[in-house]
Amino acid sequence: MKKNGTAIVATGHPLVSGTAIEILANGGNAFDAAVGAGFAGAVAEQTLTSLGGGGFLLARTAGGEEILFDFFTDTPGRGLEDSMLEPHFFPVTIHFPGSDQDFNIGLGSVAVPGNLKGFLHVHRRLGRLDLGDILQPAIHLARDGLELNDWQGYFLNLLEPIVTHSPVGRKLYTLNGRCARQGDHIINPEMADFLSRLPADGGKSFYEGELAETIDADMRKGQGLLTAADLAAYRVIERKPLATGYRDYTFLTNPGPSMGGSLISLALALLDTQDMTGMAYHSPGHVLQTAKLMTEVEALREKGVTASALEKSGIRLRQFSRGTTHISIADGEGNVASMTCSNGEGSGYFVPGTGIMLNNMMGEDDLHPEGFHASPPGQRVSSMMSPSLLLKDDKVAMVIGSGGSKRIRTAITQVLSAIVDFGVEPQQAVEASRIHWDGSVMQVEPGLGPEALAALKKHWPVNTWSAIDVYFGGVHTVIPNVAGGGDPRRGGSVRVLKV
Repeated sequence: MKKNGTAIVATGHPLVSGTAIEILANGGNAFDAAVGAGFAGAVAEQTLTSLGGGGFLLARTAGGEEILFDFFTDTPGRGLEDSMLEPHFFPVTIHFPGSDQDFNIGLGSVAVPGNLKGFLHVHRRLGRLDLGDILQPAIHLARDGLELNDWQGYFLNLLEPIVTHSPVGRKLYTLNGRCARQGDHIINPEMADFLSRLPADGGKSFYEGELAETIDADMRKGQGLLTAADLAAYRVIERKPLATGYRDYTFLTNPGPSMGGSLISLALALLDTQDMTGMAYHSPGHVLQTAKLMTEVEALREKGVTASALEKSGIRLRQFSRGTTHISIADGEGNVASMTCSNGEGSGYFVPGTGIMLNNMMGEDDLHPEGFHASPPGQRVSSMMSPSLLLKDDKVAMVIGSGGSKRIRTAITQVLSAIVDFGVEPQQAVEASRIHWDGSVMQVEPGLGPEALAALKKHWPVNTWSAIDVYFGGVHTVIPNVAGGGDPRRGGSVRVLKV
């Protein structure tokens, strides 16, 4: 084990970062730490991720091996007759600060979950510590509990109709007759017990055994589509990362069938042709250039420029990820991990005896532009999630990723360019004001100068926000052996360990 550097972790929660650092301090590598942090995140970031959700991990080992682990969700319904493919789900209204939005939840909204199998797969492939040791921090958090911080308290109350939909959810997240909030202490003893059994069980009960049969029975009773056959057939897919040149770097990211990585690659390819000599960061010229890039990428996306691989494979374009969190880790030995996971908004359904809420990926309107369940069972759902790496001279120069649905690609592009093209420090680059073209209005965070705002208003309708907001993503990034940046929009936390 080579120890000659600094381990750096950037995640969306201090307890998740602490878990990763603890694992690294105990001799684990970046992949042990990412998996352990993933399990801890399922406890501490309960509204953003879950063992019943899906995700991706982009790995690069000290030896130069590069793998994109795809453990996102599949469409359900194996073994069901066509006449049974009429799921039961229903809308709930979530009251966001700017507007109300309806989400479909219930048993019929659940897609085949991949996070649990993905974490276990990555650990078997690249980890070196015992699984039991990696799980200890998450078990401790679930059994002894944790105090909700301001971000998780806010998200929990935002999604109250979903997290408290079932008796299990109400027991977990209702205190003194109200939804738990910042400062409240919550525990999940059933998840602690489930995780304690995991080293011996290896996830078999969840995907092939008693739990799978219980899920199947609940789904058939409640008009859900997830079957025991779906769970048994689920596989983690190892893909070759998508590689794009940028300046004198190589950008590695999530390949098809997901779309986020290809859209970021397209943006960087266009940006690579721009001369930034003498341009100041966040100057009117720079902001205008960024805005024009966004509108051009969006126009090309609408024309299907980046969808050729999907068209050839026959996979329908379906994008997803709202409730999402990201983990970036460099272990000081040359191993790096970039992992993004999501549970959507959650279905409201908890797997009995586990404390695990399953996802609601099948109940999203924007995920199914051609109608619900237009695709057959067993297809990998596409995503905007884009765990990424930047290489220079065959060494990792940056580990980066973000939550934020359609804002993932614009958030990553803006932070990456700030660091590479303008030499901005990682934390400053992450905290800097962002813009996003939503197709009709240029959404702008506060902090841009009046001249830059005026330049934008000459070309597009502009909506200036009153504060930085979770809407604009949650970028967590690491420059190996140098520094990290944790996004305050999503509770960002950076931890450093000398190794």
